[in-house]
Amino acid sequence: MDDFATLLQSASRHEPGAVEALLARHLPSLQSFLRLRAGRLVLRRESSSDLAQSVCRDILENAARFQFDGEDGFRRWLYTTALRKIADRHEYWLAAKRDAIRDAAAPDDDEELAAHCRAFYTPSEHAIAREDLQRVEAALARLSDEQRDVVLMAKLLGLSRAEIGEQLGKSEGAVRNILYRALAELAEVLGGEAQG
Repeated sequence: MDDFATLLQSASRHEPGAVEALLARHLPSLQSFLRLRAGRLVLRRESSSDLAQSVCRDILENAARFQFDGEDGFRRWLYTTALRKIADRHEYWLAAKRDAIRDAAAPDDDEELAAHCRAFYTPSEHAIAREDLQRVEAALARLSDEQRDVVLMAKLLGLSRAEIGEQLGKSEGAVRNILYRALAELAEVLGGEAQG
């Protein structure tokens, strides 16, 4: 079952464990995506791990309805579900006069990330990696929603410019321009911080 094509065929036949194995392959990038895309409002109340678990549960509950048309199709389904989950949770925390904006700080997912990294890093390397992650997250937060979505789709999800354009209703050229400007802005922000 290590071969992705075999795994995808098994999932398309809805064989036990196949969809779970697909999710396991994509879980690290899903958690990163949720952490970078959910926003402060949601992350003040819920961890990216909890959001990922909820997305996986939705995928598993609806697996019988999905047509598995390749890894790209599965990724689109996974990240579209994640975006819907983020939107739902954002609306939930804004509804009924909940004052989530003034609540306590976000749960510290850094400790969860640290647990995964400890085997690879010394304590000082781990501290540097955590600082780098925080710098990148802060730089991404400065981008417009459209720029951030394009960067995440291209760099984290590995979608082509044409696939991103299809998702956003834009031409491939427009996506290329948005990505170029966003990456230039990120480089300027991160380069300026390193010099400052």
